[in-house]
Amino acid sequence: MDIKGMTLQQAIVHFSDPDNCVAYMVEQRWPDGVVVCPTCGRKDVSWLANQRKWQCKSKHTKRQFSAKTGTIFEDSPLSLDKWILATWMLSNCKNGVSSYEIARSIGVTQKSAWFMLQRIRLAMKEDASDLLGGPEGGAVEVDESYIGGKTKNMHYSRKMRIQKELSQIPAWKNTTRYAGKTPVMGMFDRDSRQVRAKAVPNTKRETLQAEILNGIIFGSRIYTDQAVAYDTLKANYVHETVNHADEYVRGQVHTNCLENFWSLMKRNLSGTYVAVEPFHLDRYLDEQMFRFNNRQNKTDEQRFKKVLSQVAGKRLTYAEVTGKVGETKF
Repeated sequence: MDIKGMTLQQAIVHFSDPDNCVAYMVEQRWPDGVVVCPTCGRKDVSWLANQRKWQCKSKHTKRQFSAKTGTIFEDSPLSLDKWILATWMLSNCKNGVSSYEIARSIGVTQKSAWFMLQRIRLAMKEDASDLLGGPEGGAVEVDESYIGGKTKNMHYSRKMRIQKELSQIPAWKNTTRYAGKTPVMGMFDRDSRQVRAKAVPNTKRETLQAEILNGIIFGSRIYTDQAVAYDTLKANYVHETVNHADEYVRGQVHTNCLENFWSLMKRNLSGTYVAVEPFHLDRYLDEQMFRFNNRQNKTDEQRFKKVLSQVAGKRLTYAEVTGKVGETKF
């Protein structure tokens, strides 16, 4: 099903037909056109036209399944046209899209829209198994940043709680310089123009260098600032630093590309999402990384198609996203 060159308005009209939604999901999940039972793997399933579902010919639980089964959409009472519209908007809105806007646009509650966006962000998470850099001296920028509101703008009770928590940590153990903020580490590959970022527990040498050793090929050229956490990288990499107290660029030695990503991300978080709790931050980073890494030479349809091609095999329940796994339901 070709939706090449479609605008958002055209996509809304096209996917308002439930059959078009199912056909497009089949195309993304099963490119060869053979629908496979997600439970047993059988390929000769029967199509139930009235229910827009398939039925496996083997006898087992969950014989009937839909295009949403086995994806981030599973067990959702919302129709595929609402999910597709929300996915399109989140994939292509440069500044993100709030749950309130999604709720108004597709006619759901804000709570449902927020949960939908968290599940779509899970689908946006890209495979990070490939190492950055290269043995021929591929250049990688490495830097850390801090995400969170300013202490002076916090409610008095939260400000006092943060100060109490910090007072219980010895000064020599407190490597997070900014009270109430979450440290985030990023790496930018100059050759592939790809960025990777994740929240880290602290900015100690062993924490940051473990991420570098696991994410960058030995022998690569690494550019950082003069933070002491990076001072032993020369054992495995060609390491050059820039002193931000005197300069920001010295030839090819700089971290400005990664600083650009931090700027975009922080404006996105403060402008659209306002406040993000640390335990949700990685999903918001996945969203920002997806749009940043797919910003060049990609159309809206291509970004949307890529997200839908990654929805299978992923699941995020409301209990998981709210931290209530194992709690008794009343």
